[in-house]
Amino acid sequence: MLSQFVYNQNTRKNKRLLTELGAFPEGTMSIGRLDEDSEGLLLLTTCGKTSAAVRSKEIEKEYYVQVDGLITPAAIAALQQGVEISIQGSSYTTLAAQVYIPKKVPQFPERAKKVRDDRHGPSSWVSITITEGKFRQVRKMTAAVGFPTLRLVRVRIGNERLEGLPSEGVQEVENFNVATL
Repeated sequence: MLSQFVYNQNTRKNKRLLTELGAFPEGTMSIGRLDEDSEGLLLLTTCGKTSAAVRSKEIEKEYYVQVDGLITPAAIAALQQGVEISIQGSSYTTLAAQVYIPKKVPQFPERAKKVRDDRHGPSSWVSITITEGKFRQVRKMTAAVGFPTLRLVRVRIGNERLEGLPSEGVQEVENFNVATL
């Protein structure tokens, strides 16, 4: 599903949009985006100031990333310090990130598009928390350290967590306050 309400492209019109999840107030927009191959938590709002505040470098965004191969301590250290990636053809060094290997493998619902299985070699999961959000940044970061992303799930934005929300589920956040994120 695309993290948008309207699809203005003329190609591949069979895209699923957020409108399939129900009726939303007029002017509702997604805060940040997830690319077509990513999944997880997406906040929606009708307030542009809230959107800008959540997208700022003040709010953490945490992702669980399944990578190709068994990630090494050296790769984790490089991700923690910031790595050089390409953004719109220019070289960019990412800000330092919080990176660790989760104690247990996360249990997410099966994807509609199958992620390759262990017959093609091992994979591992890593948690990456960033405060910026450049185009396909997390995917570019893991590739830069030699571990391409197989699956990417945003599990947290500020204090709001994905836990307990079913796939394609919608839940209103009570007392949402950017200052508490």
